[in-house]
Amino acid sequence: MRERTGALWNSFRYWWGRRSLQSRLIAAYIFIILGPSLLVSLYSYRAINNTYKRDSIEKNSYLLQMEKLYVLNQIEAMERVAQMASSDKGVESYLVSEDEPSLGELIDFNTTTFVSLSQMQFNNPNIEHLRLFSSNKNVHELWPVIFSEDRVSMEPWFQKALQMEGQHYWSFQKRDPDLMKRYAGEVEAGPAKVSLLKEKSIPAGHHVGMVQVDMQLSKFAPKAFTSVQDNESQMMIADEELNLFTRTDHSFLEENPGLSAAVKERLDVYRKMGGWEMDYEENGNSFLLIQAPLEQINASLVTVVSMKGLMKDISRTRNLIIGANIVFIFLVTVIAYIMNAFILKNLRRLTETMKKVRRGEPYGSIRVNGGGEVGELAHHFSKLLNTINTLVAQAVHKQALSKEAELRTLHNQIDAHFLYNTLENIKMLAEIENQRTISDALTRLGGMMRYNFKWSGEYVKLRDEIRHIENYVEVMNIRFEHTIRLELDIDSAYLEVEVLKMSLQPIVENSVKHAWNADGVELTDRVVRINLTEVGTEILVVVRDNGLGLTPERLLALHEAIYAKEEPGADASGISSGGYKAGGVGLRNVHQRLQLFYGEAYGLEVQSEAGKWTAVYMSLPKVLLTGDNSYD
Repeated sequence: MRERTGALWNSFRYWWGRRSLQSRLIAAYIFIILGPSLLVSLYSYRAINNTYKRDSIEKNSYLLQMEKLYVLNQIEAMERVAQMASSDKGVESYLVSEDEPSLGELIDFNTTTFVSLSQMQFNNPNIEHLRLFSSNKNVHELWPVIFSEDRVSMEPWFQKALQMEGQHYWSFQKRDPDLMKRYAGEVEAGPAKVSLLKEKSIPAGHHVGMVQVDMQLSKFAPKAFTSVQDNESQMMIADEELNLFTRTDHSFLEENPGLSAAVKERLDVYRKMGGWEMDYEENGNSFLLIQAPLEQINASLVTVVSMKGLMKDISRTRNLIIGANIVFIFLVTVIAYIMNAFILKNLRRLTETMKKVRRGEPYGSIRVNGGGEVGELAHHFSKLLNTINTLVAQAVHKQALSKEAELRTLHNQIDAHFLYNTLENIKMLAEIENQRTISDALTRLGGMMRYNFKWSGEYVKLRDEIRHIENYVEVMNIRFEHTIRLELDIDSAYLEVEVLKMSLQPIVENSVKHAWNADGVELTDRVVRINLTEVGTEILVVVRDNGLGLTPERLLALHEAIYAKEEPGADASGISSGGYKAGGVGLRNVHQRLQLFYGEAYGLEVQSEAGKWTAVYMSLPKVLLTGDNSYD
């Protein structure tokens, strides 16, 4: 994935680099303007969204609080009726009577207490029923107020009210059965209702009956059951058991099956932990859930607000913002294009002039009106062309000199051939006279001369350089009384390694001239050993002799001569006569050639131990001219 991303980025950079300066400037203008514009638009969109949402929450919260106040008034009215009915002395006497009431007592109760109970309901038209359920078998039912408990004793709400032991119990029911038709098989169910139930005990702890005050939910919480079509919000009431009661027509619960469960879940969390989450989404629709608790009856009012219409308004505002941004960017692009065309006119003239020069057309001069960077660039371009013309003239002159040098080299080669032929004739005379030593020496000397004069390039194979050193040592052995032995420890695979021509010969020459002659002391066993090792991506060639070595002071002076910066007139004269006095210049030249052709990471390093040995380490890059492909 990272490689693919890198490839795409490189492709984009290549494509972008080929665009014209004017195109890139316009793109930069658009980017510079588009970034802040998008940020401002996004901020404005969120601010408008939050404002619309906050206004909707405030509006519906206000309506919910108003409905809550209305419900609290209805609760108070029902509690007042229940209290008056429960505390009436006539009701208490009627409920606790153990004897069968006489006709006069029934008439008296009917004309006083029963009328008073009916008047309570009449004075509170929202109350649907006021009922007294008696457990006394001697009490006669007086419809529609006084009934026997046997009619409702098996209802769940009745059993729960008994457990309250005289405290108010509120029960929400989805239907209101007609008790007066219970035994006729024609039970009719009315609309959903809320009931206030209070157990009656006379004396305390002795159950005698139950007071029930009913009110239809459409009157108890009218906004939850309103018939007015509203597609923006829907109010509902939830009882203690999280049952939801609301209108059935144009209900959000039918269109969004998960909404009911979401409301119940959040109500349960609120009652246990106190947290409430307003936002809810289903089927791509957004809703706001706003609730107000009704602590007196362990219920809650919930308003579900649809954001569909609100989102339309927000989308319309967003489209206006986007349209305004597009128009603004278009105008900026047109203005930027016209201004850039005017500003870059001189730059295009300069570019066309450069193309003509590149095609070889003659260049006179270019004049750019005005100053600035483009004018300065045109000025330097003219200066550059003048400099190029001067350099071309110098190059032509150097080429002529080079041709002359080639002719001189050819002439020298002719002279070298004359010397080679002369050496060959002398060699033949030595062989005729049976002077084998002289003949071999002439062969070695001829090989050295051919190697020196045949300078076809700076690089040679290590094999050729070693062969030249062998010839050199054999020639030098004619001069000295004690023979110098040359030992080679080089794997045959490395003989094809690339080295600089004449890079090893100066090192061996230093050993031959200075390693065994110091202050009149001579060593009879003279050995020069050359070995090669591979270190990572480098080749390390070591030339080691068994001479008298160098003292630390002489070794330090030799290092200074090799590694010192080039100074006119400088030489290696600072080294004493007993050490590598003449070798300092030769080693310095080899070190500088190595760094010139291979880089400053390569070169020479000299190590020595006084009275024992001296070694020169030459580091090279591992490069083969021919042969095994296993090397770079």
